[in-house]
Order: sequence, then structure tokens, then C-alpha cells
Amino acid sequence: MEIQAGKLLAAINSPADLKKLEKDQLLQLSTELRQYIIDVVSVHGGHFGASLGVVELSVALHYVFNTPYDQLVWDVGHQAYGHKILTGRREAFPTNRKYNGLSGFPKRSESEYDTFGVGHSSTSISAALGMAMASHYKGEKDRQHIAVIGDGAMTAGLPFEAMNHAGAEKSNLLIILNDNNMSIDPNVGALKEYLTDITTSHTYNDLRDNVWKALGKLPVGKNFTRDMASKLEAGLKGMVSKSSNLFEALNLRYFGPIDGHNVVKLVETLNDLKDIGGPKILHIKTVKGKGYDLAEKDQTLWHAPGLFDKVTGQIKKKLFDLPQPMKYQDVFGYSIMELAEKNEKIFGITPAMPSGCSLKYMMAAMPHRAFDVGIAEQHAVTVSAGMATQGMRVFCNIYSSFMQRAYDMVIHDVAIQKLPVVFCLDRAGLVGEDGPTHHGCYDIAYMRCVPNLIVSAPMNERELRNLMYTAQLESTKLPIVIRYPRGEGVMPELQKDNMATKYPFEEISIGKGRKLKDGETVAILSFGHPGNFAAQAIRDVKAEGINPAHYDMRFAKPLDEAMLHEVFGKYTKIITIEDGTVVGGFGSAILEFMNEHGYKADVKIMGIPDRLVEHGTPKELYNEIGLDANAIAENLRAMMGVKVLTN
Repeated sequence: MEIQAGKLLAAINSPADLKKLEKDQLLQLSTELRQYIIDVVSVHGGHFGASLGVVELSVALHYVFNTPYDQLVWDVGHQAYGHKILTGRREAFPTNRKYNGLSGFPKRSESEYDTFGVGHSSTSISAALGMAMASHYKGEKDRQHIAVIGDGAMTAGLPFEAMNHAGAEKSNLLIILNDNNMSIDPNVGALKEYLTDITTSHTYNDLRDNVWKALGKLPVGKNFTRDMASKLEAGLKGMVSKSSNLFEALNLRYFGPIDGHNVVKLVETLNDLKDIGGPKILHIKTVKGKGYDLAEKDQTLWHAPGLFDKVTGQIKKKLFDLPQPMKYQDVFGYSIMELAEKNEKIFGITPAMPSGCSLKYMMAAMPHRAFDVGIAEQHAVTVSAGMATQGMRVFCNIYSSFMQRAYDMVIHDVAIQKLPVVFCLDRAGLVGEDGPTHHGCYDIAYMRCVPNLIVSAPMNERELRNLMYTAQLESTKLPIVIRYPRGEGVMPELQKDNMATKYPFEEISIGKGRKLKDGETVAILSFGHPGNFAAQAIRDVKAEGINPAHYDMRFAKPLDEAMLHEVFGKYTKIITIEDGTVVGGFGSAILEFMNEHGYKADVKIMGIPDRLVEHGTPKELYNEIGLDANAIAENLRAMMGVKVLTN
């Protein structure tokens, strides 16, 4: 089904076309752009509420600034759909987040208008400042550099580091703070309260209005000379201490807050700010999901709702006759509550992902023992370490790719001190449509090289429960990593209502795997969820006379050496399987063991190759890289010299 754009939008193939419009046409264009995003995302899926909230800002930025010469950096990129549509990608937009289609985030290789690749939050100010400093060095004094960052992304440490530096530079940098009181879940912390205060402060806003009037930014004051305006600005700012505004205290000239949905006002303001040199910040107020009533009311649900009926708002769900497996993250969410009810030392920590990782259940039931600390992975790790020094058992749940941002804290604050923090790494392996910024490819390799860390992965939901149980026992003295994939598991019989009774917790001995079946000649050593791909492959080749052994290793560190001695003493052909990088991962650990003990075997390592894997459904991606049941079966046939005749 071809989705038609409105009359004005259909004629916009670049910002040059946008600039041909009269200012009073921008409201209609914004309406058409918002409707086009609704039309496409409802049918094809993707992030939703964030882009609706910045429609007017997207239009105003490309109308005022000379992009791509002027450098526009979007933080995270959830909100960049309007930007993509206005910069020559309207017709391709229905391929967004699909295999071989547009990326769901700004991507430098996709368009010259995407000046910086993003996907993780809080990088925009640093990147734009770097661009501004380089332009200043090259003498490009007319070049503008704009970072668009949300108040959620502002809760990380990196933006404060960047603003601290920016305030000491003379570079031409404009920070646009898109304040909607949301990231994916509602924002938390003191910054949220501060932005509310500065938005509602009569003293500061009266000062702001008077300064802007003096500068000719409002209708009053057009007859002021520049010298008079400068003197009045200085005098008015003396009415309020510089330290009463965080941004002014960092030497960033602060303007706002203004209505981020008034496109004409935005255009006028941005035009004015172009003439003011140096680092500055414009604070705009927006509504996430603006223009779609349901998305405005439930902003977390409509962050990325999947396919939906745009008229009724009904989110489309697949219909099945049989029970479906629970999502791994929900198994985590309900299991930690069950454990916490029995062990008063258990706490839960997550950096701004309570819905995604399902800690939300514990936060609702036990708000004094489960915390969202904002987009602050480093802090999440170290605050967990601090609690662990006092005898607490903290489950620190961070997406695998986000944990990369806290690696030093894992080593310095946890591993060196042997603090028994439990790191639950959600979204391990290939996550699908979010692509390379979110794939959890590297955690096996970067965690197993750290002394004192235990690195584990469950093959199914029951194993996840048992690893969580084991991690909180007093006998587990070291920090432990439990990595598991996004989405559905493999056990439809395990459901929320029967977890505790039908699948009670069982202790797993640290460093001990399990033999799933004996075999002949060839053995499969799997780590984590891909063991299920191996089990399917074994079933597929049974009729061909191939009988592999299968071992679920459970731990990449420490390895089950007794089991490996058994494997290498009996089998001459080995396949290792993991959903992590083949460079330095689980397969590498097996080769190290083999070399250390002088074993000889034909070993095939299957995992994520040493290249970036783009976006698509997990099924498409695992097929592409050769890590599905079919690929495993083909490797078994090749190892055993069995040829399959095809028609």
C-alpha cells in the first residue's frame, strides 16, 4: 500500500525546497509531516512519539539553517524521522528499520544531512562542540552547529562534561534542549525538578522576557540601540544571580523556555539566535506524541508501539491458538520480585530502562528497593557497588550495548574489589531493527577478560531463573554477569502464574555446564540462547545419520574444565556456538583451553562475525551471518562429509 504525502510535503525533496515556502505555510507543512509519520509508522512500525514531538522543530531547523553546511546533530535519533523525511528520504521512509532499508537512527553513510551517527543517548553536545571547534580552527565563522538533546538524555554525565567544556570555548554552538519530561519512561532525578522550576519561575521568566524585549526578540523594544540593549541586558541579569540558572553558570547564554510547537515562533527565534555568537542554549517545551491523542496520554506505550490502527488506536497483536513463551525480560522482572520477597537484601537498579528490562514490576511493588537512576550507566554500576559494600545483593540490569558505557566502573569499582553485584545484560546478541548501535555483540569478549567476573548465559527461561537464584546466594562471592536476549524465550509452558510452583528455583554450581545428549564424532558446545538453534539443527540432521553430542556450557568464565576434558577426550570435531563476537568470545575461550591442554580437534567457531551487522529482524540477521539452525546443520554436514542433494 502506497502512502501519500500531503501536497506541500510531497514537493519537499530537500531543505532547499522547504526554504521556498512562505513562513505562514509552515504550519500546514508541519501538519502534513506529522500525519505522514503517523500513516507510515502505523503500517510499518518504528519509534513514534519522539518524532511527533519535534515535527515543528524539524521544520524550523531546516527552514532557518543552511543544512548540511550548518551541522545539525540529533541526540539518540528516536526523534529524527521528520528530519529524514525533509532531507530527501520521504519516498524511502516506509523501509525505515527494515532489512536493507533506512536506518532507524541518523547514520553518516546514509545521508550528508546525518552529520553524526547516533543510537545511544547523550552524545550530541560533545559531537557538535567538536564540530564547532574544528570549524572555528578552519576559519568557518559563518558555520552553525546545533545539538538537539532531550531532557531525558540530559540526565547522563556526558552532556554536563560537554557543557562545562563548551562554556570555556568561543565556538559557535547552539544547544536546543527539547524538554518534554520524558525519555522512554518518565524522567527521574533532580534535573527534572530543576527544569520544572526554571519553566515556572516567575522571576526568571520575567527577566528572560525583559532581556529579549531589550534585544528586539519580542515586538516591544525595536527602537533600542544595540548598546542600550546590551546595557539593559546586563542590568536585568544583575537582578538574578548567575548561579540561579545552571546553564548561565556554565557560561552558556540561556534563552527560553518557549513553545516548541509554535513553528513560526521557532523560526523567528532561531533566526535571531543565528546572530549571537558563542555557546548558547535554547530551552523549548514540547509534548512527546504531539498530535496523536493516545500517544500524548500514554507516552511510554507509544514510544514504539509496533503496528497499529491509526483511526482506532488499536495496537495490532499476533493471534495464536497456543500459549506463547514469555519474554526473557519479563521472566527477569517477575523472578527478581519473587526472589526479593524471600531475600530482603535484594535491590534492583536500572539506568532509564524500567519498562524495557521489566524492572518496572518491582518498582511498582517495592519502590524502596528498585530504582531507575536515569540515563547514567556508569552511576548505575558504581551505586550498585556501593550498596554491595553494605551487604546488599544488587541486580543491576543494563542492556548489553549500554553496558559498554560503564566498562571502567565494572573493572575499577566492582571486579577489583570482588563485590558480588549481579549484572543482568538484557538485549544480548542481535536485537533486530535497532541495528548495530544496539546489538549486544561484545559483552562475552569484554567481560570474560576481566579478573574476578563470572560470565554466564541461560539457554532458556528456566535457566535464567536458576542463574538469578544462584547469583543472590551468599555462597556466590564474586560479581556475576547473566546475559540473555531480547524477546520471547522457548518455553511456552512457563508462564507468570506457574513460575514459582512448576519451576521452583534451583541452584546451579558456578562454572558447571550440562550435557544435553551424547553423540558420535562431533560435539556442539553452545553458550546461551543459540543452544536452541543447535538443538533444532540436531533434529534436522538426524535422518541423515548425523548424531552430534550437545553440551550447554552455561558459563564462558569459569569454563567447566571437567566437561571439556570429556568432550576433547571423546570427540574429534567440535562446533562452538554463541551470539557474541567470534573475536575473543566463547569460542576463543574453548580454543585457549584446547591449546593449553594440548588437545587436537577440528574446531568450527560460529558466532557474530568481525564486522558490523546492520538492522533487520533477528531471523533475517541470524540467517545473514550464518547463525541459525540451517547454518548449524550445514556445518554439521560439512564436518561429517555428508552431501545433501538438491533438485
